[in-house]
Amino acid sequence: MSATLAIRQARLEELPRLTEIELDAFATLAEALGISDAAQALPHDVLRKALEAGLLIVAADSDDRPVGFLAAEEIHDTLYVIELDVSRDWQRKGVGRRLMSHAVEMAKTRRLSALTLTTDRHVPFNAPFYQSIGFQTVGGQDMPPFLWAKIDDEVSNGMDPERRVAMVLTLGGASSHLTTS
Repeated sequence: MSATLAIRQARLEELPRLTEIELDAFATLAEALGISDAAQALPHDVLRKALEAGLLIVAADSDDRPVGFLAAEEIHDTLYVIELDVSRDWQRKGVGRRLMSHAVEMAKTRRLSALTLTTDRHVPFNAPFYQSIGFQTVGGQDMPPFLWAKIDDEVSNGMDPERRVAMVLTLGGASSHLTTS
């Protein structure tokens, strides 16, 4: 089914659809974590900022309707993945992998050194998924300060610090400069 998908830049009028996708995808996460918390979607200003930077991409079906999206921002010579979501009926069909592959190409085009993100360390479609495509877990002195700040912010917003992890996918070279502030 993913063969009928197109990966493209999002459009401003699609932001409400991206919120729908994020809320729908949260149901899978809530089930995996055994929680009943209400989902909170990214504010549209975050999505709009990613869109304006050319860093908001969608996977669109054969009717050109988004079924998944990836929002990112450039931070310290890296492409930081803010959010990756796929609607439930398109999950486990390679959509997230295709979006991440496109993000890698965007980072290479921008001559960035790495992709970075924070995620849940235990849910199979989070950290284990990212590890399967080459991301490495970072911590301690190897973690860039901006990722520490992201984790701290997530914990202050109620996420379990034992479950949060920072990850880096280095793009063709040393990542020693990632630890500078």
